[in-house]
Amino acid sequence: GDPAAHSFRGETARNRTMFGPAGHAYVYRIYGLHTCINVVTGPEGIGEAVLIRALEPAAGLDLMRARRGTDEALALASGPGKLTQALGITMDLDGASLSGGPLRVLSPESLPGRRPEGWPGEVVRTTRVGITKAADLPLRFYIKGSRYISRR
Repeated sequence: GDPAAHSFRGETARNRTMFGPAGHAYVYRIYGLHTCINVVTGPEGIGEAVLIRALEPAAGLDLMRARRGTDEALALASGPGKLTQALGITMDLDGASLSGGPLRVLSPESLPGRRPEGWPGEVVRTTRVGITKAADLPLRFYIKGSRYISRR
């Protein structure tokens, strides 16, 4: 029911991964230049995914700096295109499992010694950024006070 979702008009070759099993990466190209990564969250057959807009870099910083061409920690992954560039995410990872594939999503509790800034913390829910359709829906989430978000 979200007109901003890639799945809104049904399954296509481009968005097929969104209709697959939860816990997989839906990677797509935007503006013919950048890739974006989403986590598929719905049951098979239902096109549902969550865009990962930013993250706090906690490991692999030297490689991220080299890929992004900057030493500024706040600029490494503070936007969907920056994030995929920093992590080396390409279209080849579309459909990859995020629990046992080459890219894994881990809980903060599983990180050795280092926890994300402000974790655990209050989760802020607000309107989305970077879209024109249904931008007023409160479907953006981040940890309150984190400096590692895209577009304040």
